[in-house]
Order: sequence, then C-alpha cells, then structure tokens
Amino acid sequence: MTNASNATALTALLSVSDKTGVLDFARALHTLGVRLLSTGGTAKMLADAGLPVTEVADHTGFPEMLDGRVKTLHPTIHGGLLARRDVPAHMAALSHHGIATIDILVVNLYPFEATVAKAGCTLDDAIENIDIGGPAMVRSAAKNWKDVAVLTDASQYGGVLAELQAGGISQATKFALAVAAFNRIANYDGAISDYLSSLNADGTRSEFPAQSNARFVKLQDLRYGENPHQSAAFYRDLHPAPGSLVTAVQLQGKELSYNNIADADAAWECVKSFTEPACVIVKHANPCGVAVAAGTAEAYAKAFKTDPTSAFGGIIAFNGELDAAGAALVAKQFVEVLIATSFTPEALALFKAKPNTRVLQIALPKAGGATAWEHGRNAQDVKRVGSGLLIQSADNREMTLAELKVVTVKQPTPEQLRDLLFAWKVAKYVKSNAIVFCGGGMTLGVGAGQMSRIDSARIASIKAANAGLTLAGSAVASDAFFPFRDGLDVVIDAGASCVIQPGGSVRDDEVIAAANERGIAMVLTGVRHFRH
Repeated sequence: MTNASNATALTALLSVSDKTGVLDFARALHTLGVRLLSTGGTAKMLADAGLPVTEVADHTGFPEMLDGRVKTLHPTIHGGLLARRDVPAHMAALSHHGIATIDILVVNLYPFEATVAKAGCTLDDAIENIDIGGPAMVRSAAKNWKDVAVLTDASQYGGVLAELQAGGISQATKFALAVAAFNRIANYDGAISDYLSSLNADGTRSEFPAQSNARFVKLQDLRYGENPHQSAAFYRDLHPAPGSLVTAVQLQGKELSYNNIADADAAWECVKSFTEPACVIVKHANPCGVAVAAGTAEAYAKAFKTDPTSAFGGIIAFNGELDAAGAALVAKQFVEVLIATSFTPEALALFKAKPNTRVLQIALPKAGGATAWEHGRNAQDVKRVGSGLLIQSADNREMTLAELKVVTVKQPTPEQLRDLLFAWKVAKYVKSNAIVFCGGGMTLGVGAGQMSRIDSARIASIKAANAGLTLAGSAVASDAFFPFRDGLDVVIDAGASCVIQPGGSVRDDEVIAAANERGIAMVLTGVRHFRH
C-alpha cells in the first residue's frame, strides 16, 4: 500500500466507462510526473500502453469483489479524496493510517442513460448500469474541491492539462469542475429516478412517472421577462433535439428578449410543420400571416398581405433557405426576429444595414429527402401552476386527407380540401378560441384568443376587410367544435364556402344541418386543437 510520505508528487485516479481521450490525458499526466491509479479496464488500457499504473486493489490492499460492485468504496480512496490539506488533524489521520492523498479524480459513470434508451432494455439491465462507486468518488472529490480537481467529462481534459503544464490547477477551475461534477451527479440520479419512477408493478412503463425531475441548462440571463419589472433567464433541455429553437445560431442583431424567444418559438414550430416553402409571421404568440408558395419571396408576400399592420415588428420564420428576393421584401419592414434554415450571402448582406434585426439560423434535419418536421418538437408540454405542474403529451397530431370525414351533402373540391388542411394546420398554432380564414395557400383572416368563438370569427373577418382581402369562397378552420349554429352562420355570412372543425358537440346535427341549409361543405377531424 502506498503511504503518505510521497506527498510532493500529485496522484491521479482514473476510472472511466467512456474512455474517449483518457489515454492521451494519462500520458500527459505521466509526463508531468503525476502518479497514476486506476481500476479495471481503464488500468489495463493504461498498462497495455506502457504507462506505469497502480491498480486500486493494490493501492487499497483490498481486492475487487461482488463482480466489481465493490472496488473503490474504501477508506483509502475516500480518505485520500476527502482529507483537507489545510487541517493538520486530517493530514495526521492520513499519516497514521498510511493513506496517500489523491489530487486529481477522472471519472465518468456507467452509461445508465444510454442503456435505458435502448429498445428492449430490461429492469435488470438498468440496475446493473447504476454506478455506485463512481458517484461516491465524484461527490467526495467535489466536496473537497479546494484540494482535488474532479473531471467528469473528456471535454475538460485539455483545459486542466494546460493549467497543469503552466504550474497548477487554479482554484477557479477546481470550483467550476466541482460544480460540473455535482450537476453530472444530479442529472445521473435524475435519470435513474425518472426511469424507476415510470415503472409499473407489471413491468410496463408509464408515460408520466411518479416523480418528475426536470433538468435544464442555462443558456443566458435575459434583460427582463415579459415586463421590465420581471427578471428572466433562458434554459435549454439537457439534451436538446436537432431542429429546436435552442439550437439556433444568432448571426446578427441585439440580444434576444424573453418575448422574442417565446414568439420565435411559436413562429418556428408553425413554419416547420409545412413541407412546401412556407413563411409564418407571428405577433404576440399568434400567427398573423401564414402562406405557402413556390419560393420564399412569394410565401412572404402572401403572408404579409394577411395583416400588414400586425406584421410590423413581428417575428418572421421560413422553413427553408432565405434568398435575396425574399430578403429584399422582408428588409422593407421592421422585423424583430428573422428565422430561416439558412441564408444566401446576398440575403445576409441586405440585413447588415439593419443591425438591430435579430437573425437566427436553425438547421432542420432531413429524413428521406424531406424535412423532418417532427424533429425538435417537445414530447411533452409543461405549464406551471401554483406550487405544481401540469404535464401533458405535446399536441403533435398531424391530420391527413384520408382522415377527414365529409358530413355535408356538398362535397369539397380538391382545391377546397387543400385549403381546409392548410387552415387546419394554421389553427393549431392560434390561441383559442381560434377561427382562421384561408384561401390559395395563405391566411386571409385570423381571429385569436377570444372568450367567444363568434367574436373570434368576427375579428377574423374584420382583419381581412382591413387588409383589403375578400373572404368569398374561403376555407375556414375552427380549432374546436361549433357549440351552436350561430358561429357557423357568422363565417358563412363572411364568405366561407367550406369549413373544417373537430365535431363532437351535442349539437353537431344542428350545425351540420345549418351547413347543408347554407349550401357549404363541412369536414370533421375528430381532433381538437385548443391552445391556451
């Protein structure tokens, strides 16, 4: 067993599941005169590479046991990690028991998260991938951060090595490493709790575990929240999905505000639901203009035409590359945030003259040659209530033509069906009660967030009139059923020739009869899209 007399040299204990970069790091430590301790497969790898390494079993004088479940859970290890060098009694205790200090700990944990993510993972598989000794060592080292540097990720090797080569690891770095270590343990324990809490007595898994452990990483502090007197910060998921807003790269412009981020997310989620070139303009979390077209310039022109007044100072999103023609049109207006999957050099050059415009680029993954709209969408939605949370599966339901049920004598034409599906897709992103008039691949009038569906319908028709748009022959989507025929009569009076709605009202027969009486086509989806 090593004793404490060799106190002038640093000692590093390396025990990693993911061995990425650890051999090069160990070589560099050895070159600097750092003594190497290691366990199991890590020790074998270092020894095979010709590095002088002491097995932990030789260091502790106690062999591994229980199939490796017990190997580092020993006073020689934890005493070496936890002893405070500035407390004489601690150092005297180490000397009395022949325990050497451990100055650097390199540990990453059994791959529990990756194991339970695999199809067919059993409870036994999960249990065997719960690390015990690793987290215990990490906690000990992180608690004693002033004396021990604890590395829990390969990305930390380079920085620590540079400081060692320059003379020593700074206290600031040791503290940052300790914080990262405790965060890693918290995330690891949270993943275990999430998995085990989701298991039912019969071995099946529940969509909603008995305990929810949210884990997010702060991206930035914000100047303020929804209002200047509120403080705020922006966080991302621990493992963000490709194509989500938090993966955006800001190419230019001022710092995003709380409201910018919320509105940008609404615009981005809506626009990426379309497969053809699309533009969405959002103001105060509601789409005020949506259109599809052959190219970005035409899509923007159509979307802008819906409600030019509300589009001022809005958030504009494209689901493809923004070219010079489209950018030239957008640049004529005041835009808070501009989002696209990419920008041509000519498009970016146009916005250099508008440095306050926040320009975001978000790459959308491809699947089978088409944009994978589902990427980056949350699996669950969360809403905070007093001392609690409401958690639900996200409204990611997409409607196909084959699912529509025609319930009127009059059948919709192919053109009307296209407009109805377009209107339905937009209505999903409009705050309830939502009424959306559409035609020719663009919104014509949007009524949002009213307590009365009739008022939403009236507001939508007023907005269309204000924009100089006709609603004659338009398609209308209602995010929820018409409880009475009066709401249907309002949209028909405004010019609607066909309607899409969920159905499900006790007065469906009355509403369908009204549609037949007024000579319009109506289709039911059987799906509601409340958005509160």
